[in-house]
Amino acid sequence: MILLDRVNRREAVRYMGGAKVEMNPAMERLMDDCEARLLNCARPKYLYKILDLPQDELTVGSDIKKHLKGCSKAALICATLGAETDRLIRVTQISDMAAAVVLDSIASAAIEQVCRKVDGLIAELFPESYLTFRFSPGYGDYPIELQKTFLRILDAPRKIGLSASENSLLIPSKSVTAIAGISDAPIEKKRRGCAVCSLRETCRYRKNGDHCGY
Repeated sequence: MILLDRVNRREAVRYMGGAKVEMNPAMERLMDDCEARLLNCARPKYLYKILDLPQDELTVGSDIKKHLKGCSKAALICATLGAETDRLIRVTQISDMAAAVVLDSIASAAIEQVCRKVDGLIAELFPESYLTFRFSPGYGDYPIELQKTFLRILDAPRKIGLSASENSLLIPSKSVTAIAGISDAPIEKKRRGCAVCSLRETCRYRKNGDHCGY
């Protein structure tokens, strides 16, 4: 089980638009309130499975092949904050859109924290190995449709209530699927960032002169 007792405030602010968010006492109070509400309803759950490579079903596209180059194993990962988080955001959108935006950003920061904790758990299993960063469907030329494959292999709908829509969007929305490579030897540092992201032309972070953190 993974517990969240606080959310990275700096990350949450960045999800809201970074430099365009004016932090003042009123905003601090709003963020305090939204963080408390989020932490009260979030139910973080996760699954992972260690697979031997190669896995043809999971290595579709050139970017993931480059990402896993030199790796003998991979960790298939999924995590979610649960349906209550989505419900809280939807209900808040009806009555207070400003609070809903803050809640959405805090939830985005929270699910990333959950994923980092999962990264740490996997690293503990392989103390002599080297792990790549997480690579998710929809990043680069890695098909977003593979969300469903990830969830099927992990049995996520049954085990933690995480599924995908017809358009391969995760349900609940504050969820993540990803794959990380595991190698016995040091891994060549791979490129991360806007240059290889399929969403770079529409990304709200780039529009604000920022980036999503990857």
